[in-house]
Amino acid sequence: MKYRPLGRTGIKVSPYCLGAMMFGAGGNPDHEETTRIIHKALDAGINFIDTADAYSRGESEEIVGKAIKDRRDSVVLSTKGYHAMGKDPNQQGGSRRWLTKAVEDSLRRLQTDYLDLYYLHRPAPDTDLEETLSVLSDLMRAGKIRAIGTSTFPASNIIEAQWVAERRSLNRFRIEQQPYSILDRGIEREVLPACQQYGMGVLAWSPLAKGLLTGKYRKGQPPPDTLRLKYFPSMMSDAPTLEAVEQLVGLAREAGMPLTHLAIAFVLAHPGITSAIIGPRTMGHFDDLLAGAGVSLDDALLDRIDRIVPPGLDLAPLGASGYTPPAINNVDLRRRPLAERAAA
Repeated sequence: MKYRPLGRTGIKVSPYCLGAMMFGAGGNPDHEETTRIIHKALDAGINFIDTADAYSRGESEEIVGKAIKDRRDSVVLSTKGYHAMGKDPNQQGGSRRWLTKAVEDSLRRLQTDYLDLYYLHRPAPDTDLEETLSVLSDLMRAGKIRAIGTSTFPASNIIEAQWVAERRSLNRFRIEQQPYSILDRGIEREVLPACQQYGMGVLAWSPLAKGLLTGKYRKGQPPPDTLRLKYFPSMMSDAPTLEAVEQLVGLAREAGMPLTHLAIAFVLAHPGITSAIIGPRTMGHFDDLLAGAGVSLDDALLDRIDRIVPPGLDLAPLGASGYTPPAINNVDLRRRPLAERAAA
C-alpha cells in the first residue's frame, strides 16, 4: 500500500479509506463480521478509517472503537458531527454547545482520548463559521482533535472558512469530503480546484455512485436492491445514467477488470483526491474492493471514460444524500412576504 499525504497535515494515509457507514443496524448488524472486516483492512495496509456519530446512531463508532482498541496508534481515525442525535433541537449542528458534547460522546464510543480527524458533517448555515472554527480550535488545543475538516461543502463555503480562519487566527479546515465518481463529476469544476489552491486533502465518498458502478444495475434488467430504489428512485432508474453504465461495463470488460476496480481507480487518478472511501457492508463486498488496490488506469482509458461522462458533469447527482442549501427546500427562504411584495 502506497501512502499519500493528507493535505498538508503531515499525516500519511492509504488511498483506500475504510468507511464504516454500513456497520451497525443501518447496514450490517453483525458486530463479529464487521470487526473482521476492520481487522482485514488493517492487515492489508489500510490505515485510514472513517465513521460518524450519525451512522446507526453511534453504533458504528462503537464497533470501530472496540475493533481498533489494541491497534489505535497505527490507525488514522476520523469521525464527524452535525446531524441530529436526539429530539432536542440543540443536539445537532455546528454550535459550540453541541460540538463540545458531540466530540466527547464520539471519544467515549470510540474508546480513545483523541481523534486524528474530525469533520463538520454538513454545512450549518444557521451558525457563524467563526463559532464552529473557534470551538474546534479549542478542542484541538485541548489535544482531543489532531486535524479538522468538512464534508460536502460548496466551494464558496470552503473558501469562506479559509478566510475566517486566517482573519481570526483559528485553525483551518485541512480536509474536505465530497461525493465523487465517474457518474458524479461536478466537483471537478470548483470544489477540487479550491481545495487544491488551499492545500486541502480531499476524500471521495460514494465512488461507486450508490452502487450504480458495481455492475449490478443494468438497463432493462430488474434491480437487485429495492432499498436503494426506495431512497434513490430517480437516480437508480435514470435512462441516461443506465446507458452510461452499460458503456462503462463494456469498457471495464475490455480492460480486463471489474467495473468496481475501474470506478475506484478513476477516482484515485485525480491529483486532487487523497483517498477513496470504500464502504463495504459484507466481507464479500470488502474482498471485491480490496482486490482492486493498486489498479491504475492509463491515459487512453481515462480519455475513453471522459467521452462517456464528460469532465465536470453530474450525470447521477446524489440529491438529498449530499448537501442542499436551505432555500431550495424551504419556500419561505426564497420568497419575500406577500405584504412586502405588494408594497414594492
